[in-house]
Amino acid sequence: MADAPRSFLFLLGSARTGGNTERLARAAAEHLEPAAERRWIHLGELGLPPFTDRRHIGSGRTPPAEGPERTLQDATLAATDIVIASPLYWYSVSATVKTYLDDWAGWLRVPGLDFRARMAGRRLWGVTAQADEGPGAAAPLVGTLRSTAGYMGMEWRGVLVGTGSKPGDVDRDERALRAAKTFFTDAAAVPAATADVRY
Repeated sequence: MADAPRSFLFLLGSARTGGNTERLARAAAEHLEPAAERRWIHLGELGLPPFTDRRHIGSGRTPPAEGPERTLQDATLAATDIVIASPLYWYSVSATVKTYLDDWAGWLRVPGLDFRARMAGRRLWGVTAQADEGPGAAAPLVGTLRSTAGYMGMEWRGVLVGTGSKPGDVDRDERALRAAKTFFTDAAAVPAATADVRY
């Protein structure tokens, strides 16, 4: 997959548009190679329905996705790189991001989709902004995404963390903006035994 044209899917999980997480993600995206494709989806504007756990209903299989869920499924499978851009909400990902990841559990049970096998080897990234400057505040969010990548056989690339509460605050986080310049480059890959948070 390393030689294939890269296609980045940016999934915006904020409850507002133009917030600090989105601004930081867009700052990092400016430094992607020109040939890399970029698609941006604001989960809150998509109208994604709540997740339904069908494991113990009838056959336990999940029917093919429709509507907004199908849009997300198709976009996910078309991307080489999935970027979860979620603000730090109550120490974890936002509700819309959680619903999206819950849908992955359903997609694992769609007959013929082979979702897990098809996701293996793709790259998973995270971008977040937090009001707390403490380095440990984002640990639960990082753990959720890292574990997701591990379970799916994806290549984990870490989380870019910025600081900001009011929209635009992150523009003054010089450390995060410096890290954004190299976040998506191969040199920024995260070895298995090193820290996976970049500021």
